Amino acid sequence: MTKTMRAVEITKPGGPEVLQVTERPMPTPAHGQVVIKVAYAGVNRPDALQRAGMYAPPPTASDLPGLEASGEVVAVGEGVAGIAEGDQVCALLPGGGYAEYVATPAAHCLAVPEGMGMKEAACLPETFFTVWSNVFMRGGLKAGERMLVHGGSSGIGTTAIQLGRAFGARVFVTAGSDEKCKACVDLGAEVAINYRDDDYVDVLKAEGGADLILDMVGGDYIPRNFKALAEDGRLVQIAFLQGPKVEVNFAMLMTRRLTMTGSTLRPQSDLAKARIAQELREAVWPMLSAGQIAPVMDSTFDLEAASDAHARMESSGHIGKIVLEVGG
Repeated sequence: MTKTMRAVEITKPGGPEVLQVTERPMPTPAHGQVVIKVAYAGVNRPDALQRAGMYAPPPTASDLPGLEASGEVVAVGEGVAGIAEGDQVCALLPGGGYAEYVATPAAHCLAVPEGMGMKEAACLPETFFTVWSNVFMRGGLKAGERMLVHGGSSGIGTTAIQLGRAFGARVFVTAGSDEKCKACVDLGAEVAINYRDDDYVDVLKAEGGADLILDMVGGDYIPRNFKALAEDGRLVQIAFLQGPKVEVNFAMLMTRRLTMTGSTLRPQSDLAKARIAQELREAVWPMLSAGQIAPVMDSTFDLEAASDAHARMESSGHIGKIVLEVGG
């Protein structure tokens, strides 16, 4: 391996144009880590937040953006078992995915599912870790329950639709256009609500309310989500695209026995992420290998065009996942 690599760095807080290609030293694996030669890297909202100066990486993480990637293991640190040089993996990353090589805990790596290409595999970790941990581990979704997913055509949304259906839930979604709504129904959503035309609160109330809502919007959606929940319903908050502050009447929490929870993935401990990885390996990866579920792909950009990839994501015109081709 060479001593330096191409990478995309955030030159200063700002818009997509602040992403620039640079040369960085090659990473070396610490105890419990592997180094991956990156084939493709996923592009996600937290990358854009970091770029804008609104989501600082953990102190021990790379300052480079990129929270998921696929590729070949090329170096293995001490204390690693069950993974070897030459293995084809996709991995949840602490950062650094927008580069030719990246180091990450071996316990956060998962084998590329059988029959799946590297491009598709790069789209799995961030969304599948997020959806599984929030909808199933934290939210406790069960077969037969009604789940409402906001942003149904996003990477998180398309993953949540498929996993919800695969485990027997009735899935409702919101999206911002008829095209996006159709894509959600084609994936398995029972009802797709164009939020520009219809009120999701009315739709869900007519169905008896949502048992679980997965929300990345926040803002004035929060009090409306309370109204859309069924008795004993759960609201799981994973982002605040419309802001984290709003006036809410919390009396409904008591009188209707609601639960509000949420999480962010990146700051969680390595052990917590390893536990999520193990549950995915056992419960979800066989479905991916069997072709029962698959990531929805939007577009691919070269590493040098990372700024264009961010502009595409922030336009909200995409359906599914955006990836960077790094090593092909």
